[in-house]
Amino acid sequence: MEQLFFVQLGMGTDLHGQNVTKAAVRAVQNAIHHNSMPGLPSMLPERSLDRMKVNVKLAVPCDHEQLDHEAVKAVLPYGEVTIEVIDGGMLTTSGIVLEDKHDRNDLIYVVVASVEVGC
Repeated sequence: MEQLFFVQLGMGTDLHGQNVTKAAVRAVQNAIHHNSMPGLPSMLPERSLDRMKVNVKLAVPCDHEQLDHEAVKAVLPYGEVTIEVIDGGMLTTSGIVLEDKHDRNDLIYVVVASVEVGC
């Protein structure tokens, strides 16, 4: 990315089911769903949103190998998307195991996302 325009931050959780992808998708959605960038196309090559570069950094507490990168990329409607996964996030207790929610234990998975947009 030659020029960074902005960084959006978000957090996502999976309260039951211990699904790191669900928490990561929610973190990215949280980061991007409170923005409108009407001037962005004017700063991009060919004025095309498909030409913007989007770098997603995910701080994930565990199960890195279970993270579905394509599911996370699908949340972002435009751009050339790359994903970087680092150790981080949080595991905390929900206080209950719900078998009907497919809980393996009582952990809540918390993922933190940084979505960088530029060209």
